[in-house]
Amino acid sequence: MANKVLIVDDDTLMRRSLAFSFEKSGFIASTAENAEDALAMLQIDPPDIILLDIGLPGMDGLDAIQEIREKRDLPVIFLTARRSGSDQVTGLNAGADDYISKPFEFEVLLARVKAVLRRHETPVKEPASKVLHVGDLMIDFSQHLATISDKQLELSPKEFDLLTAFALEPDCVINTDTLLKRVWGAEYAGEPQVLYVHIRWLRSKIEKDPDKPERIVTVRAVGYRFNSQLPAK
Repeated sequence: MANKVLIVDDDTLMRRSLAFSFEKSGFIASTAENAEDALAMLQIDPPDIILLDIGLPGMDGLDAIQEIREKRDLPVIFLTARRSGSDQVTGLNAGADDYISKPFEFEVLLARVKAVLRRHETPVKEPASKVLHVGDLMIDFSQHLATISDKQLELSPKEFDLLTAFALEPDCVINTDTLLKRVWGAEYAGEPQVLYVHIRWLRSKIEKDPDKPERIVTVRAVGYRFNSQLPAK
């Protein structure tokens, strides 16, 4: 069955061009020129993924994604002319699954859309055991929960996948591209911003002092190491 994509952009040519390209690629495409129309369409025929321009007239994309998240658990990719790293962080912090700057090649966008859809459909590979213990960390895959010292962690699905990737290789240095490929897909190798944002979020939930992390340690110019045992005080 074909995936449905909703394209939300106030640029008529952009909407029509993307809709045509996605339909040629086997998708069912619908479009909206503003956030208000898109939100109404969600109630009638929800898509599998939303491509959302940030700079929309009226309600902008950053406000729209909050409304979308309240109504549906759908993947959202921001499309925007804003290219700075801080704008990308803002977009990811707002809850976007990905962020693509205009102009872009359609083949790149298509690959990222397919990667996001796969992530929502296929979780990170779990070990044979349904419960994983690493130091005081426990991950229960059957219930999709994690605890530290018996205290349950409130994790987003992607934070859970990232923590799992670390816990499967405790005390080993994992480079950034490897983490990106395992948690987000091969299409994200070489684009670490999404990883940096999620590392920060995860640290805020599992570290005593996120500014001085002891569990997820940065290995400069290489990647990260997850400590199975905290250093002695």
